[in-house]
Amino acid sequence: MGRGNLIIQARTAEEALPLKGVRVRIRDYKGTLLYDLTTDESGETEEIALEAVDRKLSLDPSYLGIPFSSYSLEAEAEGFNSLYIIDVQIFDGENAIQSVVLIPMLAGQIIPHRYELFFGRHAVAMTGPRNQAGSRMGPRIFRQVIIPNPITVHLGTPDSNASNVQVPFPDYVKNVASSEIYPTWPQTSLEANIYAIITFALNRVFTQWYRGRGYNFDITNSTAYDQYFVYGRTIYESISRIVDNIFNQYIRRGGQIAPFFTAFCNGTTATCAGLSQWGTVTLANQGMSVMQILRYYYPNDIEISQTNIITGIIVAYPGTTLRLGSLGLHVQVIQTYLNRIRGNFPAIPRITDDPGVFGNSTQEAVLIFQSVFSLTADGVVEKATWNKISYIYVAVAKLASLYSEGTALGIGTVPPISILRVGSSGVDVITLQYILSFISEFYPTIPELTQDGIFGSDTAQAVMAFQQMMSLTANGIVGTATWNALYDTYWGIRGNVPSPETGPETGTIEYVVRPGDTLWSLAQRFSTSVYMIMALNNLTSNVINTGQVLQIPGTFITYIVRSGDTLWSLAQKFNTTVDAIRALNNLTSNVLMIGQTLLFRI
Repeated sequence: MGRGNLIIQARTAEEALPLKGVRVRIRDYKGTLLYDLTTDESGETEEIALEAVDRKLSLDPSYLGIPFSSYSLEAEAEGFNSLYIIDVQIFDGENAIQSVVLIPMLAGQIIPHRYELFFGRHAVAMTGPRNQAGSRMGPRIFRQVIIPNPITVHLGTPDSNASNVQVPFPDYVKNVASSEIYPTWPQTSLEANIYAIITFALNRVFTQWYRGRGYNFDITNSTAYDQYFVYGRTIYESISRIVDNIFNQYIRRGGQIAPFFTAFCNGTTATCAGLSQWGTVTLANQGMSVMQILRYYYPNDIEISQTNIITGIIVAYPGTTLRLGSLGLHVQVIQTYLNRIRGNFPAIPRITDDPGVFGNSTQEAVLIFQSVFSLTADGVVEKATWNKISYIYVAVAKLASLYSEGTALGIGTVPPISILRVGSSGVDVITLQYILSFISEFYPTIPELTQDGIFGSDTAQAVMAFQQMMSLTANGIVGTATWNALYDTYWGIRGNVPSPETGPETGTIEYVVRPGDTLWSLAQRFSTSVYMIMALNNLTSNVINTGQVLQIPGTFITYIVRSGDTLWSLAQKFNTTVDAIRALNNLTSNVLMIGQTLLFRI
């Protein structure tokens, strides 16, 4: 017998909100209780050790048994439905990470439901044929290769009535790799398989393989058509670390842009004109490099390319590693992001270094962030850390914006009485779109919407996804039953999920002093007085220093700029003026960027 390690992470809202105090019980196949754990302020449990079958079995293609040990996991927390995972899979010598996503109870719900997950065998152990079909060209092609973040996955065959889920692209690749192959395989074998997985998905997106045929998803989880994805499954550190570093790299033919169609199969019970998963293990053990393995199965002129066009990332990785002693704008970006993230993850220490100076406090904040999010904890911001910080910042800011927007819209407890369908427009449609967007943060089968007040096909699809989830007639028409279910779900979240940091704390805004700031200029900008700032911060003089953290009085909300937003439209929305928005946010022009965070006084 061998041994593997397991850590549990309980988070919600695209990892923006940790769930503290979740009780997690781990049992063996006999039902014997092995561990009774509770998540901390970062939503994590301590790392635990579990027995696992011998590692060599997962390296033997002729072994027909199960090369891992399975344990059950029960998770429960007040205000949430419980989760039961039947087979958390532990491999000998591997660190496993099990995500626990709990569903909030509905408003008025007294007894929690129990949701069950079962992962089953990996694709490499399946005996069914793989009939992956694809092309380097397609009916609709982007001019550039784009990382879809999130990617929309259909949980069934293309024509099935299964649900879709939206998943961050790196998490999708980690899940597929952990579902297709074994994490114990040699490093070069893992890398070759992961390159094939990434490229296969990007080919589907680039050629619009499904969307060009009228489907509302990018890829399926059917092994007969695409590649295996199992929602909620255990992820392995050996796979996760590789994906974090290469998720935006893909295989292409020399001189071409399109991701190559990287078909693959296990190479034992199923064969194909592409990569053999078990064959990569043999070639890796013979000492072949990743490119040698890939060129063994694919054309000799293939090469690895990279794209930095990642949707959902506001500022792309600068291409230069940031570490202790680094200076400049990119350091300041990371400092701003981390100081915002720590509002939801208080284990991350406050950064007190001057803006743009990578000092000891910045290094410590980076190191703790890396530890919390299962990255290499070295205090250095390389590509994987930069992208994860950027992703979590966007998720945290978006969640805070949605909470604040609900207040601004005045969402009450009584649903509208209107009946909405395709072609409807107006205030009730905006309310509908907002509530669906809010719910989508906690229910991955509900797509996020643009709130434009027009009930189009995207809104109809979101309504049908919600109706299907709630076992209502999925007709895309919002009547009394759907309105009631929407409000029960919305207020269930608001009543049971711990409120996130909404940017500034209620009654104050946290501000880091910049060069040129004075107490008088800050008082003018935030519509307060020098006296109030001094009193709130226990200041005995008017002198303030760059990098100093001040509490500014007032009640503020944050808002994430979306497609179509203008200063004028936001001024109307938040009952203010363009000049006031510019002054509060220190804007020098009327140009807004999608993903930009703005402050509004309420």
